[in-house]
Amino acid sequence: MWVQHIVRLGARPRGFHLVTEEVVRGVPELERLAVGLAHVFIRHTSASLALGENASPAVRRDLRTFFDAAVPEEAGYWTHTLEGPDDMPAHVKAVLTGSSLTLPVAEGRLALGVWQGIYLCEHRDAASGRELMVTAWGEEGAAGR
Repeated sequence: MWVQHIVRLGARPRGFHLVTEEVVRGVPELERLAVGLAHVFIRHTSASLALGENASPAVRRDLRTFFDAAVPEEAGYWTHTLEGPDDMPAHVKAVLTGSSLTLPVAEGRLALGVWQGIYLCEHRDAASGRELMVTAWGEEGAAGR
């Protein structure tokens, strides 16, 4: 079985946001897969995806603090500045973290570790909603019956 869905995420402020449940709700066919893969791709250049700690909000705050310090807006070397001071730093952060995740599916669920979750890494201050293209494939089985 192969399925593909666009999962639309509402606007969020700059930061790292857990979106695992939104991804799962956006692809109901995952429940039918006994074994497979789910590929999650973000269709934007100033936001990204990561797999991270799903329990403590402090981890997400610390990640934002690190990325904002490591890739500062005020750097004098940015030349791509037409869309505001957070634009080029957002592109750099997105390149560093990546635009996709490939995750295992087992027994109708994403086979993530106990403390793992999918992050939307929003690198802009005033971004609109984001779109994820999720493609899942695998063998249907008892989980889907």
